[in-house]
Order: sequence, then structure tokens, then C-alpha cells
Amino acid sequence: MATIERHVTRQLVALDASTPCRDAARVMSEKKIGAVAVREGGRIVGIVTERDMVARVLACGDSGVMPIGEAMRTDLPRIRPDSSESETTELMRTQYTRHLLVEDEGKVVGIISMRDVIQLMLDDKQFLIEQLQCYIDGR
Repeated sequence: MATIERHVTRQLVALDASTPCRDAARVMSEKKIGAVAVREGGRIVGIVTERDMVARVLACGDSGVMPIGEAMRTDLPRIRPDSSESETTELMRTQYTRHLLVEDEGKVVGIISMRDVIQLMLDDKQFLIEQLQCYIDGR
């Protein structure tokens, strides 16, 4: 069974917890990403997503000045890079999120999104198709 390791985004975009949500939204838009890591004291303490900003900032009437440290979810578990795609999707489903921090030996090493997991699933299916095609063709 394939693990998520190859599909983890290791170039983590991280902003200080005091960064206003408006600035984080600008960074996400410019980089075409759906989440940024939240950093406190040089350590990654969580993530804030587009969905978090809609539900916890805009829906509450905030103009975007709220710090991302206040908008982020603090209850999201982290996942290991050797986790399977099914473990990852199950965790995303039960936690109502499309992004998870990836942690190895107590250190955040990246982030994985639902899009990354879908790409992993498609890669696995393509490999299977190619193997079956070789079998059918007798190669």
C-alpha cells in the first residue's frame, strides 16, 4: 500500500501567529494554496485554512485584522509521512478538514492536502492500469 510520503509538500508556507488573516489570505491567493502553517516562537503550532477564515473570521464580522493564531483550529491531529492514503482520507473526513500537518519524530516536516491525496490515488490507479495493460499485451 502506498504511503503519503511522496506527496507531502515539504516547502511549508508558515506565518507568525500574529499575522492578520487579511495578510494570510493574500499569501494564500498569491501562492495558490488553501492553507498556511501558523508559527509561534519559531515552532509550527497549527494551520489556518481558507475554510477557517470564512467560518471564524468573515462569518463573525471581522474585517480580516484577526490574527491567524486566533482563527486556526487547535484540534487538528497530525499525521505521519508513512501513513496510507486511506488513513489520511479517513482522518480528513472525521476531522472535517482538507489539510493536515505531517509530523515525523515530533517535528513538522510538511503539509498534505486532499488534492495531494487524490493525486496519490490517481498515480496508484495509473500504475495498476499500466501493469494490467502489460499483462493483457503479454509483455
